[in-house]
Amino acid sequence: MTNRKGNVLKAVVVATTALLCLPVAHGQSDGAPVYSVGDSDIESRLTVLERQVKNRAEMQHRLQQQIDNMQLELDELRGAVEVHTNQLQKVLDRQRELYLEIDKRVEALKETAVVPAGAGGSVTIPATNTPTQASTTTATTTPAMSGLSESEAYEKAVNLILKSREYDKAIPEFQAFIARFPDSSYAPNAHYWLGQLLFNKQQWQNAAAQFDVVANKFSDSAKRPDALLKLGVIAEKTGDVAKAKQLFQQVINDYPNSSARKLAEARL
Repeated sequence: MTNRKGNVLKAVVVATTALLCLPVAHGQSDGAPVYSVGDSDIESRLTVLERQVKNRAEMQHRLQQQIDNMQLELDELRGAVEVHTNQLQKVLDRQRELYLEIDKRVEALKETAVVPAGAGGSVTIPATNTPTQASTTTATTTPAMSGLSESEAYEKAVNLILKSREYDKAIPEFQAFIARFPDSSYAPNAHYWLGQLLFNKQQWQNAAAQFDVVANKFSDSAKRPDALLKLGVIAEKTGDVAKAKQLFQQVINDYPNSSARKLAEARL
């Protein structure tokens, strides 16, 4: 009996000890390890996020620099295109002027190829002899163009620009031509050339006077749109912006198919 009681007591003590040990073990297995693992995981995730944010910021900065560089290059390309466009336009204008000059010279040669020969009808004169025959034309001479015909005088003045490029000498030649042949078929071109020479010397008022003659006196001239354009440029350079806009708009409205229209639109 005593042994049975002792065994029972031992069993109770063992059971009680086991129950007391269970919460401690449970606390050790569930509590501390969970909190420790959670803190380290959060720190690692924060580190990763910070690294990603930093990388994205650096990437955005690099992209912005690339965009700025591309914008700068685009602006430079646009400027180069504008310069090349203006240069091309000048070349086209120069060619057009040369074609007009050639056409006028051909027409002049056709007109002077047949001259009266007394009462016996007409005599055909070779083109190579035209200057000699035409030089006998009676007209009031000037010191710069003494003995020259209308076409010869005009050709002499034009060649000073196109061939020898003696621009300062061309100015008095055109002035003499205009004074001697004010109603010539070459007069509009002569006024325009003279205006252009004075324009290049920045003599705005004198140049404007020549372009104004082309625009108002010779309204049917092929030089009129260019003359109006140059009048607008002169107005712009002298500070009369309203008049410049008016003239540029007039070129656009009156000559929509001309090369001067594109330049006027660019000025506007």
